[in-house]
Amino acid sequence: MLVVQKYGGTSVGNCERIQNVANRVARTKKGGHRVVVVVSAMSGETDKLLGYAKQFSELPNSRELDMILSSGERVTSALLAIALEEMGFKAISLSGRGAGMVTDDSHSSARIEHIDPTHINDLLDKDYIIVVAGFQGVTKSGEVTTLGRGGSDLSAVALAGALKAEVCEIYTDVDGVYTTDPRIEPKAKKIEKISYDEMLELASMGAKVLQNRSVELAKKLTVNLVTRSSFNDNEGTLITKEEEIMEQPIVSGIALDKNQARVSIVNVQDRPGIAADIFGALANANVNVDMIVQTIGHDGMTDMDFTIPKTEMENTKRVLMKFEGSVEAIDYDAEIAKVSIVGVGMKSHSGVASKAFGALANDNINIMMISTSEIKISMLINAKYAELAVRSLHDAYELDK
Repeated sequence: MLVVQKYGGTSVGNCERIQNVANRVARTKKGGHRVVVVVSAMSGETDKLLGYAKQFSELPNSRELDMILSSGERVTSALLAIALEEMGFKAISLSGRGAGMVTDDSHSSARIEHIDPTHINDLLDKDYIIVVAGFQGVTKSGEVTTLGRGGSDLSAVALAGALKAEVCEIYTDVDGVYTTDPRIEPKAKKIEKISYDEMLELASMGAKVLQNRSVELAKKLTVNLVTRSSFNDNEGTLITKEEEIMEQPIVSGIALDKNQARVSIVNVQDRPGIAADIFGALANANVNVDMIVQTIGHDGMTDMDFTIPKTEMENTKRVLMKFEGSVEAIDYDAEIAKVSIVGVGMKSHSGVASKAFGALANDNINIMMISTSEIKISMLINAKYAELAVRSLHDAYELDK
């Protein structure tokens, strides 16, 4: 069986932890599996390298920055290969180029275009453990690129797909996906299996276990993902096709996103194209708008409410300045949070939303905005009630059972 394993920055944070990873990889190899390992830079290394670049320029050239930042993963991969060789295994480290990872030419946020697995397959046939530097690739013209946030996860999933691996194991400092954040609700349970779509919703709603892009790619390539801890031997969480999960829970998890701000535009002229004008301007400024509510127009005027990442507040204010003269007021509220319930079982069960609304009402939590999809209900509430809301919803759907 071919297994792809990915180890994040905290898992390879120092030489002792790299040796711990080597021991884990060795156990997998001794179990009769072929192994490809993808590694991140040691924790803190990327920030340190970025700091060096900023000694010379506040806005370093993105090409040169990719050359610098991609070195962190190469260091980790070589150290792990050395550790494995010292244990008696045939091991070899490969850069993104060596692994056949071809990307577009968008420095710092490149997208993988294809992988040529020929070299890796030849090495696997020679019984090597292959250690690949994650987060990086190379363009058709030979330029080094990096993949952006969550790039090492992307590297691992893409390799698992190209090599037709049976499983891609993502090792982090947490041992799986939980029904909600255990730091907020100690009764949270680890989920044994979850569908790609549920994981995508939880990730986009604030769950930090996996990045969206890696889950999207796993779904596209039908790669079975397992997320687990590199610090214990606990079973992780399998992220797979919906059809592979026998008993679909109505609600799988509760996510909380505190990085939200609400924008309210009062008395906008109710005419065709006004929404396109406002949201087009925000899109051009790369502001990601989430929940949108527009009231029914009266006397030729309407109100619009929407949410943005809190980090985009100043950018949004700058964009909306040009609309200030044509509306009554534009208000901003950063003291809000978005709590979401996610579950594929919602498709076939009624009363899911009413239970959520009832649970929050029982705790006197007012809902400001609501948005829904086939497997998700998101509610905007006052930030001071965020954690109470999570616990209330967790109890309402008996997710600790």
